[in-house]
Amino acid sequence: MFENAALLKDSDTKDALCRVIGTCATKYHYIAQSCASILHLIHKYDFVVIHLADAVAAAEKRYADGSVATSLIREIGRTNPKAYVKDTVGAENIGRFLVELAERLPKLISTNIGLLIPHFGGESYKMRNALVGVLGKLVVKAFNDVEGEVNSKSIRLRTKQAMLEILLERCRDVSAYTRSRVLQVWAELCEEHSVSIGLWNEVAAVAAGRLEDKSSMVRKSALNLLIMMLQHNPFGPQLRTASFEATLEQYKKKLNELGPKSPSRYSSEGVSNGLPSDNDISNMDGEVGDEETEGNSKEEDSLTDSCLPQAADGMVQMDSSVPSFGNLEQTRTLVASLEAGLRFSMCLSATMPTLVQLMASSSATDVENAILLLMRCRQFQIDGSEACLCKMLPLVFSQDKSICEAVENAFITIYIRKNPVETAKNLLDLSINSNIGDLASLEFILGALVSKGDITASMLSALWDLFCFNVSGTTAEQSRGALSVLCMVAKSSPSVLSSHLQDIVDIGFGRWAKVEPLLARTACTALQRLSEEDKEKLLSSNGSRVFGILEGLITGFILPENIWYAAADRAIATIYTIHPTPETIAADLVKRFLSSVFNCHGDGKLQNDMDNGSSSVLTTVQVTKLSRYLFVVSQVAMNQLVYIESCVRKIRKEKAKKEKIVANDLKANANTSDVQKDNGINAELGLAASEDAMLDGLVERAEKEIISGGNTGKNLIGHSGSFLSKLCRNFSLMQKFPELQTSAMLALCRFMIIDADFCESNLQLLFTVVENAPSETVRSNCTIALGDLAVRFPNLLEPWTENMYARLRDPSVCVRKSAVLVLSHLILNDMMKVKGYINEMAMRVEDEDERISNLARLFFNELSKKGSNPIYNLLPDILGKLSCQNLKGESFCNIMQFLIGSIKKDKQMEALVEKLCNRFTGVTDIRQWEYISYCLSQLAFTEKSMRKLMESFKAYEHVLSEDTVMEHFKNIINKGKKFAKPELKSSIEEFEEKISKSHNERKEQELTAKNAQAHQQKIDSLGSFVAAKNEVEESGESEITEDEEETDRSMEETGILHSKPKNPMSKEQSQASSEITDSEFDDDEVQSPLANLRGASKSRLKKSSTKCQNTDTRTSTRRNSRSKRR
Repeated sequence: MFENAALLKDSDTKDALCRVIGTCATKYHYIAQSCASILHLIHKYDFVVIHLADAVAAAEKRYADGSVATSLIREIGRTNPKAYVKDTVGAENIGRFLVELAERLPKLISTNIGLLIPHFGGESYKMRNALVGVLGKLVVKAFNDVEGEVNSKSIRLRTKQAMLEILLERCRDVSAYTRSRVLQVWAELCEEHSVSIGLWNEVAAVAAGRLEDKSSMVRKSALNLLIMMLQHNPFGPQLRTASFEATLEQYKKKLNELGPKSPSRYSSEGVSNGLPSDNDISNMDGEVGDEETEGNSKEEDSLTDSCLPQAADGMVQMDSSVPSFGNLEQTRTLVASLEAGLRFSMCLSATMPTLVQLMASSSATDVENAILLLMRCRQFQIDGSEACLCKMLPLVFSQDKSICEAVENAFITIYIRKNPVETAKNLLDLSINSNIGDLASLEFILGALVSKGDITASMLSALWDLFCFNVSGTTAEQSRGALSVLCMVAKSSPSVLSSHLQDIVDIGFGRWAKVEPLLARTACTALQRLSEEDKEKLLSSNGSRVFGILEGLITGFILPENIWYAAADRAIATIYTIHPTPETIAADLVKRFLSSVFNCHGDGKLQNDMDNGSSSVLTTVQVTKLSRYLFVVSQVAMNQLVYIESCVRKIRKEKAKKEKIVANDLKANANTSDVQKDNGINAELGLAASEDAMLDGLVERAEKEIISGGNTGKNLIGHSGSFLSKLCRNFSLMQKFPELQTSAMLALCRFMIIDADFCESNLQLLFTVVENAPSETVRSNCTIALGDLAVRFPNLLEPWTENMYARLRDPSVCVRKSAVLVLSHLILNDMMKVKGYINEMAMRVEDEDERISNLARLFFNELSKKGSNPIYNLLPDILGKLSCQNLKGESFCNIMQFLIGSIKKDKQMEALVEKLCNRFTGVTDIRQWEYISYCLSQLAFTEKSMRKLMESFKAYEHVLSEDTVMEHFKNIINKGKKFAKPELKSSIEEFEEKISKSHNERKEQELTAKNAQAHQQKIDSLGSFVAAKNEVEESGESEITEDEEETDRSMEETGILHSKPKNPMSKEQSQASSEITDSEFDDDEVQSPLANLRGASKSRLKKSSTKCQNTDTRTSTRRNSRSKRR
C-alpha cells in the first residue's frame, strides 16, 4: 500500500499504515522482514521516503522501542559502499531517509552513527552528502538536553566534538558537491547557534579558504556561510579591528593585575584551539547564545559594548563609558572572547582581495554573492569593505543582467537613504573619492535610477543646497561634488539644471573656484549638459559674461598648472557646445593667446618665423606659455573637427526627417501623382545620391582646411602645425624641456588625427619619439595616439604594425599597459588584423606587473569568443615565436597552458595534435622538442586525438631520446588511460611499450655514438703520438748518451711514463666495442706527455712499444670475456 502515492496523501490511511508497520515490527518481532520491505520501498520509490521515516519514528515513540530504526541503520551500514556507486537513485533515497530519520530521532541516530561512518570512504558522493546532513541534524538536536551522570555528559560531548571534526574534514572532500553541502550544513549550524566560539574562527578560516575553490558551487556556499557567520556572530554589531584591539588591551592589563596567569595561556587552552571547553563562555556544550546581532540598528559608542558577546554566562554588563571588570574568571573569559572576535575580524579583512577577484569572475553567482558579502561586511564595519565596494561600480556595465541588477540594488541599499540630505552627502562623497572609471559607472547608475524614479526631487533639492552653500559647514570640495552629481543626473534629465543657471555661473566661476580649482571644470561640464532651451536662455541673459569668463579661464593664469589643462579642455568644449558660431570666438581666442605668448603684434613676421622654425621664436618665449598655447591650438583644432561632424549629423538628421514627412504625406494623399512622379524622376537621376556625395565632399574639404588651409593658403592653425612639426624634431630642445615635449607631442598627435597629409609626413617622427623619448608619459601618450590614428587612417598605419606591437616590450609599466589596452581595443573591434606579432601580446600574460598580466589574459579570453576561436589558428605561430624568445621555461609553460586552456572544441584539439606532431619534423633544437611535447601534454585528449597521436609516431620518433620529452608523452598516456575503453586501453598500452622501447634504443644509440666518438678521438691522439715518437727517434739517435739512458731507466722505475701507443690502422681499433668507456683512455692521455719523450733512447722506445702490445693483448682478452658473458 505504500507503493500507492494517493493512499499516502490521506492522513488517516497513512497513520493506520504506520501503526501496522510499528506493531508488526516491534510487538510481533517482524523486524527483519519489515526492514527488508522498508529498504526495498526506499530504493524503488522516492515519494515514500518521508512517509517511511514517519512510520519508523512513530514506532519508536509509540512503543518506546527503537529496534526498527536501529536495524535499518545497521542494514544500511552493512551495505557495501560500492553498491551505491551505480545505484544513484537508491543512494539518493537512502540519503534522504537518513536525514529525515535524524530529524525525527536524533538521539537514537547519534548512538548508532558509527555504523554509517564507513560510507564516508565510499565513492558515492550522494551518500557522503547525506551523512553530512545527518551529522548537522545531530549536532543541532541530539545534544540539547544532556542529563545523567558526569561520565555520560562527557561521552556525549566528545561524540558531538567528533562529529564537528568530521564536518571540518569533509570541507576538503574530493567531490565539489560534498564540499558545498558541508559548507551549507555549517551555515545551518551558525543559524541555529550550534557553533561554539572556540570553533568559530576555525570554521571562518575554512570558509575563507573555500572562496578560492575551483568549483563555483563551493564558492557560492562559502560566501553564504560567511554571510551567515556575520549575521549571527557572537561578538557584536561592530567588528572593527581597532575597536577589538583597544578593548582587548584594557582587559589584558586588568587581567595581569588580577592574577599571575596570562590571558594568552588561557586563550590558547580555551578558545584558540578551536574546540569547546569547560571554560567556554557559552552553554554547557559550547554553543553560542541566542542573541541576534543582525537587527541591532543602534551602534554603541563604547568599544566594549560593540565587541563583547551580550548573552554569555557570567559576563557582566558594561557601562557605556567606563568598562567594569569582574573577578578573575570573568576577565579571562572576556579576554578570550575578545581575542576570538579580533581573529574573526582579521580573518574577514584578509578575504577582501579574494572578494575583489570574485567580483571579476565569469560566474554570475560569484559576483552576486561577493557583493552581498561585502554589503554585510560594510554593515559590520569590517576593515577594507568600503574600498572593495567601490570596485563594484564598474560591474554595472556587465552584459549579464543579473549582475547589473545586483549592483544597482547594492548601490540603493548602501547610498540611497530615506533622509535626502544623507543621500546627497553619500553621493557627493562618492563622486569626490572616485576615479575616472568609477565616475563613469556612477553616472550610468544615476541615469538608471533617474529613469526608474529612485532619485526624488527632495534629493535633488538637497544637492542644490549643498552646492549653493545653504547647508552650514559645507566645503568648496563638497560643493563641487554636489554639482558633479547634478551633472550626472542632468545627462538623463537636463531640466534638472534649468532652475539654477545663475548659481552655476556665479559659484562655479566665482571666488570659490580659486579655493577649489576643479569647481570651474565641473561648472563647464554643467553648461555642456544644458538643454537647448536653457542654452538659449543662458545666451540671451548672460552670454557675453559666460564667454568672457571662459576666455579668461583659458588665457589667464588663475588656476594651478596641474588643473589648468583639464579646465581649459572643458572650457573649449563648452564654447563649441553652447556658442552658435564657435569657430569665430575660437579664432579670436587663439590669436589673443598667440599674442600673449609671443609678445608680438606683427603677425606676418611671426608666421614666417614659425614656418621657418626660427630659433628666435624659442628664445623669447616662456616654456609654460608655449606649452599652454600648443595645448589650446590643438584642442581648438580637435573640437573644430568634432563640430564639423556634429553639423553634418544635424544636416543628415533633418534631411531624414523631411524625407519621412514626405513619405507620410504621400501615403496620406493618394492623388498626388505629380509629386510621386517628380520623386521618381529624382530617384532615377540619382539626385539624392549626388546630394550625399556633395555633402561628403564638403565635409572632407572642411576637415582638410583645419590644418592645410583653403585657397588663400594656410591659416593660423596650419602655421602652428608647421612650427609644431619642426619643434618636435628639435630633440635637444625637447630633452632640455620635458614638459614642453609632453605638450608638443600631444598637440602633434591631435594634428595628425585631423589631417591625413600631416599624419603621413610626421609618422616617422611619431614612431621615433615613441621608441626613444626619455619620458614614459610621452611614450604612453603617443602609444594611445597610435590607436586613434589606426582607427582614423588604417592604411597609413598598416606598414607600422610591427612597431606598434614593439611597445609591448617597453621597459615602462605605464607604456606596456597602454599598449595592451590599445592593441586589445583595435583587435577585438576588428580594426587591426591579428598578424604574426601576436606572440608579443602572449608574452604579456607573464608580465611582471599583475595588472598587465590580467589585461593580457582578458584579451585572449575575449579573443577566444570571436568566431571559431582565432587562438586555435594562432597557437602554432605563437609556439614557434615563443620558442625562439629568450624566455624562461616556466613562463613559456604558463603562457601555453593558458592559451591551450581557451580551446574547448574537440575537433580543434584533434587538429592541434596533428599540427604539433608535424612540427617535430622540422625542428632540431632540443628545447623546442621539449616545448612542443609540453604543449601536446596540455591538450585534452579524446579517442580520436589519441589515435592521431599514435599514427604520427614516425614524426616524433627521433625526439624520444630526451628524458623531458618522454615524461610529457607519459603524461599523455596516463591521461588517455583514464577515459579509454578496453579496446583503446590495450592500444595505449602497446603504444606505451613502443615509445619506451624507442626511448631506450635511442638512448643506447646515443651512448654508443658518444663512446665511438670518444674512442675515435683517442685513436687520433695516439696516431699523432706515434708520429711524434718517430720524429723524436730519428732526431735523437745521434744525441743519445749514457746519462740519458740512466735517466730513462730511472723514469721507467718510478712509473712516470706509462704510455700505450696503438697502431691506428689495426682492425681491432677500428671495430672497437661500445663497452669501452672513456675512463680506459683517460690514462693514455694523461700518461703520454710529449715533453718527456724528447731525447728518449731506442731501448726506451722499444720497451714502450712492448708495453703497448701487452696492453692490447689484455684489452682483447677482456673483450672476449665480455662477449662470452653476453
